[in-house]
Formats: sequence, C-alpha cells, structure tokens
Amino acid sequence: MNGDALSFSHRSVMSRELVEALAPRAGGIYVDCTFGRGGHARAILERIGADGRLLAIDRDPQAVECARAIARSDPRLRAIQAPFGSIARVVAEAGFLPEIDGIVMDLGVSSPQLDDPERGFGFSHDGPLDMRMNPAAGFSAAEWLAEAGDKEIAQVLHEFGEERAAKRIARTIVAKRKTEGELRTTSQLASLVSRIAPMKPSSPRRTPAMRKHPATRTFQAIRMHVNDEIGELERALAAIPDLLVRGGRLVVITFHSLEDRLVKRAMRGPLDRGFPRRLPLSDQALSADRGRAALSSIAPLRRPDPQEIANNHRARSAKLRVAERRR
Repeated sequence: MNGDALSFSHRSVMSRELVEALAPRAGGIYVDCTFGRGGHARAILERIGADGRLLAIDRDPQAVECARAIARSDPRLRAIQAPFGSIARVVAEAGFLPEIDGIVMDLGVSSPQLDDPERGFGFSHDGPLDMRMNPAAGFSAAEWLAEAGDKEIAQVLHEFGEERAAKRIARTIVAKRKTEGELRTTSQLASLVSRIAPMKPSSPRRTPAMRKHPATRTFQAIRMHVNDEIGELERALAAIPDLLVRGGRLVVITFHSLEDRLVKRAMRGPLDRGFPRRLPLSDQALSADRGRAALSSIAPLRRPDPQEIANNHRARSAKLRVAERRR
C-alpha cells in the first residue's frame, strides 16, 4: 500500500442521512459499493450488531487496503477489490446471496484521491495526468488524450462535463499535441483549459473555496470517461433489484446530473424504464416485466444541509435518493 494512504482525512458526504435512509438493522446483511475510506461503512457497522455483515467493494487498491485494515479487527467486514458494476458476481462469490438487506453507493471521488497529486484527479498540486480509480488497470487520462481525436474529446467533455467550451478545448489539446507534445501533468491540462475558459466573476456570497476552477468540468469529464463511470453505474443498477431481499433498500448519493438521472429512472421500476411510454405494451411484455424485481422510490430527494456545505464545499452538488425492492 502507498505509504500514507491510511492517514488521509476524508469526510463522507451526507453520512447521517445515508444511514437514516438505509435503516440498517441488527443482524442485517449490507453492501457498500464504494468504500472509499470507510465513513459510510463505519456508520453502518455501528448499527448492524454483532451478527450483521458488511461487504465493502472498491476498485481503488488504497481503499481496499484501508477496508482490509478495518476487517482485521472486525470480522463482520469483508473487503473485495472490484468495480461496483460487477456487484452481482462479487456478492455471489462472497456468499452474500440471497440475503442482502441494503446496498449503498456514494458516487463521489474521495478526498484522498483528489488530494493526492500522484493520482492525477485534481489540480491543486501538480502530478501525473492519470485519474484511474485503479492505477493498475485500463488507460490513463494522459494516454487517452494522446490518442483521441478532437471530436471524441469534445463529445466526452460535453456529455460528462457539460462543458460549453468543449470543442475549443478539444481542438486546442489536439493542436498542442502536434506542436508542443502530449499533455502529461495535471497543471498542463488545467492551465490549457484556464486560458480557453477563464474563471467568471462570482457572487460575493460565494467564498473562494466554493468557486469552481475553470478546469473542473474538464477534469470531471475525463475522469468519468477513463473509469467508465456511467457504464459501471448502469451495470450496477441493472443488477441490484435482483440482489436485494423484498423490502431491501438501495441508497445512492450522486454528484453529477447524468448519474442522478440514471438513478432516478432506476428507482421508478422496470415498467417506467424498459419500454417507451408512448407505445402500447403487449400482454406478453407486461407479464414478463411484472415478474422482474423492481425498485420504487420511498422518499423525496435529499440534499446536504447548509452547514455541511459550509464545512465541506465538495458536498454542494450531492443528491441522495433511496428506494426499496417492492417485489
């Protein structure tokens, strides 16, 4: 494990609200799909009693080592390194089926990832342009930017970052690659974006910490692409209804509008997401769909309270949704 991985501080967003929505019971079986540094997991462990069990999943090797360090002194916790899109396979291999009472997902990047320059997620300090949740798998941000065309880069920045200057940023990246060489560091990318889309004047009520750096959307979009975050979420949401017991709950915290739309749609049940509503449904289609497990939202959307946002500006875009398996 990388030297000080366990020493990074991290404040889990909406931890109290997540545990309240999950409503864990003593002796229950739960899955934390995004362990991070264990803020949510620790809160769940406090509520499930001596006979409860918690499976921690994360693809970041540092996060998994943190989970295993806790598990060495708490046998109720088991940690597995895997992307959460593989949740069906992971829980089956771990022997947790068919008794899962609740599943949680926090789709934000953890503070240790953002604050470690070597991971390449942020631009507060210069570091290699990596951005992979698992540095040993897949391609880095630098490798992708060295090969992708301007149209592909622009599409990623627009779709995952909602970046208005996506085309200009993409063209500049490709042009710079040809004349000055490939982008290799976070500061190089952040500087390039800042020149194209400088920070706009902000309301005096917003503190400097609350103002978005002009490269925020670009970094977010590239990170989501490199890690296939939307694909992982789609695979997990498709599998989860069949993994939960009836009455079991799914609680998800999102930080991106596209993620939140996917979660909201998944919590409406299969009839709402599986067929176009403008088309008549055949009796055969209705019968087949009614036999599937379904999630139904059981509470309104929740956001962090103002005090949490004031204490942790990274919580400002968080949204929490909760659903139950009804059949």
